[in-house]
Amino acid sequence: MDAPSPKPPLTIALAQPDLRPGDVAGNAAAHAAAVRAAGARVVVFPELSLSSYAMAAPTVSLEDPALEAIVEACEETGTVALAGAPLLEGGREYIATVRFDADGPVPVYRKMFPGEAELERFAPGGGAAAVEVDGWRLGLAVCRDSGLDAHIEATAALGVDAYVGGNLHDPEGAARRDARMPKLAAAHGLWVAMCCFAGPGSDYPDASGGSAVWAPDGSLVAQADDRPGRIVTAVLT
Repeated sequence: MDAPSPKPPLTIALAQPDLRPGDVAGNAAAHAAAVRAAGARVVVFPELSLSSYAMAAPTVSLEDPALEAIVEACEETGTVALAGAPLLEGGREYIATVRFDADGPVPVYRKMFPGEAELERFAPGGGAAAVEVDGWRLGLAVCRDSGLDAHIEATAALGVDAYVGGNLHDPEGAARRDARMPKLAAAHGLWVAMCCFAGPGSDYPDASGGSAVWAPDGSLVAQADDRPGRIVTAVLT
């Protein structure tokens, strides 16, 4: 039997756009601009990026015409975008990850471990999930998920090549992230890419930014600063 062909390198970008609570049209435009600017095959956005992280923001309809801006940008650039959104499904609300490409938006993951305050509104997702891009299996996480061993273990069991998340942290949370993610990468032999909210446009005025990519040996490959508008890229090999 022939050995499987090696996967091609995968360029991944983490985007920290300047977002506003409940402004789906403005946030979608910011996503589209980031997709065009990134020059990457995959672009990852922060937690709840389409609504901004605002517990009072309404759910996002994936049929909203404003989201077509992201679809068009993905079609023009050949990009897969992973955005965050509050979604209503089956009468329950979830903190979801939505995949955008030329075919439109599709929800691909629901946060398994919402925080205590989030549970007042959002239901936990049903299980670990991964998306495949060019032969790369990207395991998905949202913020608190990545801080729990049960989540990385369930996701790694899917046979993933990378652990990818959209997050929001304050500076203390960012410090814990930056200590934990290299250990996860090395322990599981995975690329880890965490995109984090930056700027004032959320329920947390001190969002950390600092989106980063770690290699399977735990080394830091790329990291943004704390300012909105930053995009960092890495090539997974």
